Amino acid sequence: MATYYPRTVEEIFKDYSARREGVVRALTHDVHKFYRQCDPDKDNLCLYGHPNETWEVTLPPAFLPHDIPEPALGINFARQGMQPKDWLSLVAAHSDSWLHSVAFYFGALLNRDEREQLFKLINADPTVFEVVTEKNPLKDKATVESSSKPRGGTKRTSGGQVKNSPDFYDEGYEEDHSESICGICENNDSDDAWISCDSCSNKWFHEKCVKSIPIMSTMLKRYNCPSCSPMRRGRP
Repeated sequence: MATYYPRTVEEIFKDYSARREGVVRALTHDVHKFYRQCDPDKDNLCLYGHPNETWEVTLPPAFLPHDIPEPALGINFARQGMQPKDWLSLVAAHSDSWLHSVAFYFGALLNRDEREQLFKLINADPTVFEVVTEKNPLKDKATVESSSKPRGGTKRTSGGQVKNSPDFYDEGYEEDHSESICGICENNDSDDAWISCDSCSNKWFHEKCVKSIPIMSTMLKRYNCPSCSPMRRGRP
């Protein structure tokens, strides 16, 4: 039987809503089951929401690209070194991105007005991130747990001291990395964002060199560089 692809705005939004419902259920009502299935000792895993409002944690297809865009890979590896609520928030943020990419993948043939209509329908609902954190990330600066200050985003000042990184949406924050050397590229581009490894004598790296993203570096209690991280395990 041929694979069904939603084409109209109404069909695409129905598909989006069902997949979103499955993802939200995994991260809220079924959270204990979801947490157990994301064992870091397993291979790279993804969280899928399905058009029948169910969810699944499984390996991605062996051959890519697949029928639809793929969700974030290796969510189980990211679980290590993070508080459960921080990790769930990270998965939620990636899931929002995936859900939107699937919706507008199906909507590639929509015209401008139809795309705008689809966006308005999607935007009327809270994001998965907002549901999971029970707050507005723009107003609350995406801070999931305020009881402890993350260590993974520590930065070095010009005097050699270490200070905690600002919240993701803070503006006007600058620091001096004039004497820092990146452990990957071995260069000193002090204007770039930096992150330190908590496992190998606090080596420093450009975030772009280790492919770190701001929301992740502010949530991690510990950051492990590529040499120290279990995420080095190969993709299936």
